[in-house]
Amino acid sequence: MQMEKMEEKGVHAKRQKGGMVTMPFIFGTASLTPLIGAFCADAFAGRFWTITVASILYQIGMTSLTLSAILPNLRPPPCKGDYCKEANTGQLAVLYASLLLTALGSGGIRPCVVAFGADQFDETDPKQSTKTWKYFNWYYFVMGVSILLAVTMLVYVQDNVGWGLGLGIPSIAMFLSIIAFIVGYPLYRNLDPAGSPFTRLLQVSVAAFRKRKLPMVSDPMLLYQNEELDAPISIGGKLLHTKHMKLLDKAAIVTEEDQLKAGQTPNLWRLNTVHRVEELKSVIRMGPIWAAGILLITAYAQQSTFSLQQAKSMDRHLSKSFQIPAGSMSVFTMTSMLTTIAIYDRFFVPFARRFTGLERGITFLHRMGIGFVISILATLVAGFVEIKRKHVAAANGLLNSHESIPISVFWLVPQYSLHGIAEAFMSIGHLEFFYDQAPESMRSTAMALFWTAISFGNYVSTLLVTLVHKFSAGPDGSNWLPDNNLNKGKLEYFYWLITLMQAINLVYYLICAKMYTFKPIQIHTKEVSDSKDDGVAVELTNKV
Repeated sequence: MQMEKMEEKGVHAKRQKGGMVTMPFIFGTASLTPLIGAFCADAFAGRFWTITVASILYQIGMTSLTLSAILPNLRPPPCKGDYCKEANTGQLAVLYASLLLTALGSGGIRPCVVAFGADQFDETDPKQSTKTWKYFNWYYFVMGVSILLAVTMLVYVQDNVGWGLGLGIPSIAMFLSIIAFIVGYPLYRNLDPAGSPFTRLLQVSVAAFRKRKLPMVSDPMLLYQNEELDAPISIGGKLLHTKHMKLLDKAAIVTEEDQLKAGQTPNLWRLNTVHRVEELKSVIRMGPIWAAGILLITAYAQQSTFSLQQAKSMDRHLSKSFQIPAGSMSVFTMTSMLTTIAIYDRFFVPFARRFTGLERGITFLHRMGIGFVISILATLVAGFVEIKRKHVAAANGLLNSHESIPISVFWLVPQYSLHGIAEAFMSIGHLEFFYDQAPESMRSTAMALFWTAISFGNYVSTLLVTLVHKFSAGPDGSNWLPDNNLNKGKLEYFYWLITLMQAINLVYYLICAKMYTFKPIQIHTKEVSDSKDDGVAVELTNKV
């Protein structure tokens, strides 16, 4: 979070000609690194060691940023009036190296920490396996609280006390958290990495392509299975055969060339087990649901762009001497999200459980659907608020002025709050979906997909603004989203365009959710008999 605030402020980079042009590189790196961290965790390092190493990298980056804010030699001198001396090469090198380290560190932490926490629940224990939904709720709640503290207390310290202390506080907190995390190692349930998941997916694809001309077997039971080979990647349960995507099943057809002696390992580039084939099917099935989440992030991204511009043009005074910073309006998003999570966990789930019989109240697919609907409402409301804002501006003769419009900034609270409620439903539902439906050996990679959806959503937002600038441009150079004066534009049209796109996206999501096939898995669970005479654990096989 501190890295993001540093990027928003610009710090040293804002003094370099074209310095902010390099910021997309930092954002791009941060969006790609979760895939790298997830690969390391799933392939060879495991989630604990990936989090540990990534946290140390992040700590080094934060410490370096703190030092650059404290030591005069690592930053440009204070501005004198309108004159600001540009940062030299060495100072910029320290800044960008620090941001790069924090980006790499967050790439290892983001996809692994949520999956590692959920791993502490034993899926073979029925009493634990049904509680993961609660973990995701409170994980996101704690993350929301930390962001709320960062955008309020820490930003206040940075602006009013100094960047040295503002960055030093989270640096110290990060150091203490690393110590606490490592000390707790003996208490954790650690799952061993099972090799590169991307290699396995590629092996199945190659084997299926090689055997594409073979006729399909009459009975799926004839497809190749090898529990000993699959043991490292199926600790929680074996994936069962599904009827969809039959072309991939050909990777598990045993031919004369594939005949194996007892105990012999097959050439996985020619022959794969049903479990490995179903891993690839599971990943493919998740794709459409993953894609549906992109537009919600596109809508959410407007809070830091056009909603922020709206806030800057409105009356933000709470008293004659104090006004709310425009950037602090995101507090309403955070508080509404946190409130929704608490109400959802404590009241909604027990109520819904009475009707659905589900431990989590409703499925994660239903939860995501509710989030989509609320997000549509958020951008729809934003459009009407913009009409109200411009109406007040016109009534006061301020359409061509940059002066503050006499309309309270609290008119923006509904759209900010609705986005927070939508995130509480959609984002947590998305996390649940990826963790639950991803193959067990690919859960860090699945968590990385969650973060890439966020990245793609921001990229789509940038692309959409670019296209709107291009196609709404008038002969006089005007367009819906003018850079110099929002009052002269048609921001409400832009909001309604996003609303329309989200409505279409909702229809797309409902079709995908209706057609979605849940991961079929055979779980070996252990339950202890209630009989006083029989305390022996009984192994049961459940098909989910």
